[in-house]
Amino acid sequence: MKRTLLPVLMLLFFAGEANAQFSRYIIRFKDKGSNPFSISNPGQFLTQRSIQRRLRYNIPIDSADLPVTPRYIDSLRLSGAVTILNTSKWLNQVLIKTSDAVALAKINSFPFVLGIAPLAPLAPSPQVIIEKLGITDAGIGTFITEEQGRLTDVFKYGRSNGQVKIHQGEFLHNHGFRGEGMQVAVLDAGFRNYLTLRPFDSVRQHNQILGTWDFVANEVSVNEDNSHGMQCLSLMAANVPGVFVGTSPKTSFYLYRTEDVASEYPVEEQNYAAGLERADSLGVDICTTSLGYYRFDNPIFNYTYSDLNGNTTISARAADMGAKKGMIMVVANGNEGANSWRYLLSPADGDSVFAVGAVDTLGNVAPFSGYGPSSDGQIKPNVASVGWRAMVANPSDGSPVPGNGTSFACPNLAGIVSCLWQAFPEVNNMTLTRALQQSASRATNPDDRVGYGIPDAKKAFVLLLKQLYTKQSSLNNCNATIALRFKADTSITITLERKQPGEINFTAVSVKKGTGNFSMQDFSFSDNLTSSQTGAILYRLKADISTDTTFYLDSTSLMLTSVCSSVISGEEIRIAPNPVIGDATVTISRVAGYSYDIILQNASGQKLAHLKSSQTSGVNNVIVPMRRLSDGVYFITVLLNNKKVMTREILKR
Repeated sequence: MKRTLLPVLMLLFFAGEANAQFSRYIIRFKDKGSNPFSISNPGQFLTQRSIQRRLRYNIPIDSADLPVTPRYIDSLRLSGAVTILNTSKWLNQVLIKTSDAVALAKINSFPFVLGIAPLAPLAPSPQVIIEKLGITDAGIGTFITEEQGRLTDVFKYGRSNGQVKIHQGEFLHNHGFRGEGMQVAVLDAGFRNYLTLRPFDSVRQHNQILGTWDFVANEVSVNEDNSHGMQCLSLMAANVPGVFVGTSPKTSFYLYRTEDVASEYPVEEQNYAAGLERADSLGVDICTTSLGYYRFDNPIFNYTYSDLNGNTTISARAADMGAKKGMIMVVANGNEGANSWRYLLSPADGDSVFAVGAVDTLGNVAPFSGYGPSSDGQIKPNVASVGWRAMVANPSDGSPVPGNGTSFACPNLAGIVSCLWQAFPEVNNMTLTRALQQSASRATNPDDRVGYGIPDAKKAFVLLLKQLYTKQSSLNNCNATIALRFKADTSITITLERKQPGEINFTAVSVKKGTGNFSMQDFSFSDNLTSSQTGAILYRLKADISTDTTFYLDSTSLMLTSVCSSVISGEEIRIAPNPVIGDATVTISRVAGYSYDIILQNASGQKLAHLKSSQTSGVNNVIVPMRRLSDGVYFITVLLNNKKVMTREILKR
């Protein structure tokens, strides 16, 4: 909030009546001096899972990871009637609660304090801003109920069928990628009744709720308050077969309340930053946030469109930092598309944020879905998912009911992200989201309503497979060899196809099948080119994933410059035992249709005999005259189709 900080500070310290209306303030620090923590010992402030994420994706641990200097926090606490609410190490600031003007003046005099800004009033405003939460009726969209013919799907999705299958999420689920081992933090306005509603029976029974925290009330419980977060959670976590199944029912979750629906002030953005940092320090993979900011109860805090540039608001700066630390930041684009504001909300403007617009299950754009781009020209939203008549859990009984908002598009897609990342943990957050954008329905012509369009999980899966493989090819005498390192399991087969000079179509040469679980595996193909004509030999590799998809992985060309012979050892060419006393015998077997030349030379290289035939047939026993030669060392060379295949030293006695 750079644009409001200085004028508000002037009001605060030079007009006593202005001070009286606020109770929560951001204290920004100049540095992290005298910090007892060290980046060389990250286990002091990051879990091992968080450290492993940084190691896996080569993300350095830097000063932003260090907690806010404890001495600075203690100085704030001891300055008067001050309560520390939360901190942001990434932004190096602390949220306090106080009505003590003397304490504020003292804090402002500290040499390590960069500035003070009010974020919220003494008491909540009676106004309740709910449009950003996506629970208002925005008209009637189109939705599809349970599909009847697909008996092979591992889940029977019930009324959530359309919102899963618009992304081909069933492809991931059917291949075993349902979110196991993945962690998602849901930052929202409350998760009322998630402890009792039926859609969450499975996640409760399998201990998939890893932790909770209410950053508004500073307490553990989030089961009360607003139900919006519960509904967002249901799009991912629901698991009621044949009735309602989410996009990542095996994912584990952290539930954080950062939004106070009783008012609208930037303090909620600070709560959001604190929530992201907690998620990061725990090693969370994905953060999904169906919140957005531009208009506040006190208009002095309002953002203009120019502020939505990814670098101004607390929430956008925090979200971008979360992405920098390796998490995927999935964010609702906002529901102002039919209003005078029209544009996206923050933090969707973050340049590393994966912002999601809303469509129905047929891909029609929801009229309320916020427009892009961001004010600095980024394509926003990045993509779209079902948020127009999306199926969400009813707050009273958990049954699936339609709901509207990019709020619901956001977690619906976050579940797809979780399952896809489970399959490809070796790629980083930006690589994965780029693959989803490249797979989407408007990948080549993005617009300001759905961005790159509706992602296709199957296409993204294939794109990532193609990015990760490595291949080597070689031609050695008669044999072409292609070695492939490729991610596969028992459902995946690789076929090597060949097209020789003069041929129109490719022919399958060899088929290899993956083994075990989905992992990097080595495939080696060998092709004998004995009968090939000279010229370019074309190969291509075709991958089949069960019956779901077939695609060509790569092609390569090997140049055959002369007619190839498979005769390379004594099993095909035999010479009479060494040494010889009389004549030598050369036996050519298992080769037909070749011309041969047999040349006898002495140790000086002088040619003594040259025997030839226009064509081999069956077994050819060729007598090499050596009976009349003096004892000594000689050499016999064999050529097939004018190509030397063997030279053998012969001792004559």
